[in-house]
Amino acid sequence: MLPLAILRSMRPHQWVKNVFVFAAFVFYWAEKAGAGEVADWSNLKNVLFAFAAFCLGASAIYLINDIMDVESDRAHPTKCKRPIAAGEMSVPMALVLSVVCVVGALTLALRAVPGSEHTVAWIVLAYMIMNLLYSLKLKHIVIIDSFVIAAGFIMRLTAGGAAGLPADEPLSPWIILCTFFLALFLAFCKRRAEIDLLGDGRGGHRKILLDYTQGFLDQITVVLAACTVITYAMWTVKAEEGQDQMVYTVPFVVFGLFRYLLLVQTQKGGGSPTRVLLGGDPTFVANCLAYVLAVFVIAKDLLPG
Repeated sequence: MLPLAILRSMRPHQWVKNVFVFAAFVFYWAEKAGAGEVADWSNLKNVLFAFAAFCLGASAIYLINDIMDVESDRAHPTKCKRPIAAGEMSVPMALVLSVVCVVGALTLALRAVPGSEHTVAWIVLAYMIMNLLYSLKLKHIVIIDSFVIAAGFIMRLTAGGAAGLPADEPLSPWIILCTFFLALFLAFCKRRAEIDLLGDGRGGHRKILLDYTQGFLDQITVVLAACTVITYAMWTVKAEEGQDQMVYTVPFVVFGLFRYLLLVQTQKGGGSPTRVLLGGDPTFVANCLAYVLAVFVIAKDLLPG
């Protein structure tokens, strides 16, 4: 059915990546929990607008990418099932839908920051342009391809901060670094999973995969996992006295990264962080839920009402 094909082509299951838009808002109030401050949740609406804008912006890029990669996707063992590659939706219709998504994304982004400031809109526009360049050229440049993915997560974080944080409260440098290292970690894990899936025929799908080796990717993912843990831990302990309860969430972060590494290196998992998070590995999902619960317990006094 065409409506189902349209929905699938927009990749709603990938929207979970955009929860990074909420990171600055949530972590800001979590680190203030120990100070006993009353939370002002009025900016949550703005963050929701930013989240929706990134969802539509990402869908627009997915559509454009699928149009450009239609031939190579047809030769891929799993991507051949995508609506455009499978012939369930025409290219002209996909183009129209992508334009609608772009307009919708910018419209929502303009609502994310009140007044004359259009910070979120500029970030969303830059995000879409960067990902268009990624589809055209950057995804074919070794290592740069993964850095572009990481930059996308930094943009989500920054947009969420612009929409949700008070003007006099800048983003924590440690959170920015942690997000960068985590995004790089996930990007290189994805490359590792693609090598496992495609094997010796990986060059036929994307030549850049020939420039990566399992040994290199195993080493770099371990380094990035360590960097993620260190920067996250530094964020939890850098808080002022009485505001450092988030340090108790560090074990969940360490376990989650180790579990993900195990999935990637020994069980040929991790090709899609979204699928892992949405139920691909019960242990990983349970750990993520435990982390969320821990954050809630720490910040419960800041919840409205």
